[in-house]
Amino acid sequence: MTESMRDQVIGAWKLISYQTTDASGQVVYPLGEDAKGFILYTPDGYMSAQIMAQGRPAYESGDLHKGTPDEMAQAAEGYLAYSGRYEIDEDKGKLTHHMDVSMNPTWLGQSQPRVAKIKDGKLKIYNGLKPEDQLVWKRAEDNSQA
Repeated sequence: MTESMRDQVIGAWKLISYQTTDASGQVVYPLGEDAKGFILYTPDGYMSAQIMAQGRPAYESGDLHKGTPDEMAQAAEGYLAYSGRYEIDEDKGKLTHHMDVSMNPTWLGQSQPRVAKIKDGKLKIYNGLKPEDQLVWKRAEDNSQA
């Protein structure tokens, strides 16, 4: 018997790549080819996505909340984060993320459809509103016994 998409997606996934295309059709990497990130799906229907550009400088002050406006803008420009509920339409391979919290206030309260495919230990997610946005994740190692 085949495992449901919901059962397969549960857990932690580590980012392999995040790419899109620009207006001319060229592949671009919004947070760099070496972006790092995780996406988590819990059994009780919540998810969290965190992706960052590498090499973002620390705030000179060393304080979590006290960067200069330029430092904070640069940090935010290199980071994508949101969390909330998720739903899966098994028949369509559709995964909907509900942005209950988001680093980008534009996304607050939004629901965004994704097309998801799981094969060979990889989760490929395509943005249902912008199919050129493609994220590839691999199952994160199990650290439960660490």
